Amino acid sequence: MKQKLVHFFQSEPAAGITLMVAALLGIIAANSPAAAVYFGVLESYVAGLSVLHWINDAVMAVFFLYVGLEVKRELLQGELDNNSKRLLPGLAAMGGLAVPALIYLAFNAGSGEAANGWAIPAATDIAFALGVLALLGKRVPVSLKIFLTALAIMDDLAAIVIIALFYTADLSLMYLVLGAVTLAILTALNLKGVLKTTPYLLLGILLWFFILKSGIHATLAGVLLAFTIPLRIYDSIEEAPLLKWEHGLQNWVSFLVVPLFGFANAGVSFAGFSASVLIEPVVLGIALGLLIGKQLGIFGTVWLLNKLGWAKLPEGATWMQVYGVALLCGIGFTMSLFIGLLAFESQQLQDFSKVGVFLGSAVSGLLGYIVLMCCGNKPAKS
Repeated sequence: MKQKLVHFFQSEPAAGITLMVAALLGIIAANSPAAAVYFGVLESYVAGLSVLHWINDAVMAVFFLYVGLEVKRELLQGELDNNSKRLLPGLAAMGGLAVPALIYLAFNAGSGEAANGWAIPAATDIAFALGVLALLGKRVPVSLKIFLTALAIMDDLAAIVIIALFYTADLSLMYLVLGAVTLAILTALNLKGVLKTTPYLLLGILLWFFILKSGIHATLAGVLLAFTIPLRIYDSIEEAPLLKWEHGLQNWVSFLVVPLFGFANAGVSFAGFSASVLIEPVVLGIALGLLIGKQLGIFGTVWLLNKLGWAKLPEGATWMQVYGVALLCGIGFTMSLFIGLLAFESQQLQDFSKVGVFLGSAVSGLLGYIVLMCCGNKPAKS
């Protein structure tokens, strides 16, 4: 039994499956006799913040730290380390951001607070998408997995910029200055070649506090900290501090941070809901943005770049496989839920956004899997 568990947690789909189970448990808890306890715990206060806020503002800062480390590594040493490698996934990611946002606004433009949710269907959940791809094994060429990873990382980077620019509260100049000074010190440590963990960790906590108080969402402190962590190459690349942090955080993020976020935020009480919820503009805008917008934006951009002669398809991949990956990018779960919480103050709109994210992500993931299963390469004989 122990050996089976170890094998599961070491497998590629494990993170996505764990997140899905955690989200389902949250939904079950919110619609069970334990609902009062579930919501009561999340709304209880500890040290000035509710438990839900601690999860969304502090625990998720660790997630953004991990994402930032991954983005920096890919930009400097990985699949995005030069402009030619960045062109196809970068422009595809932009197409996958713009079209879903336009579809959402087609349903919600001019509708007050609801219009603020335009960025919700623009996000891709990299853990879920790669998890589904991993289930297909050798039916999908490695080049397509690299393309999806690069695209999702560019998507995450764009989502971080969107959060910083469009989803901030009233700003406090004093705390912004203190945060900028802290960030400058962290950068100076990097430039001086300081490789010890402790100074970065302590200053990172301080940076998180200043960002929290500044009005910018506190999770962005994780990204800012990540970009100051040194990436040095010695005799063994494993000695690089950034790589140590990234490897050390991987399992914590995959099997604790993100599932905890999913459990706490996926809980929607369906009491009083009717089938009419499915035609609410917010629900339709998000669900169709993820399902239709992502595939049109990503696949359409890849097709256009190919026809213009600016980029080739990933090596060994077919058009139908690229289309299947574009469908998988409609799985917006974690980041979409997160942006929904920032976009709406109304609990009803937050609940509508969760329903839209569930629908769009589930259908996109299922259709993407079917397309890749039917059109993928046959597994190689061992």
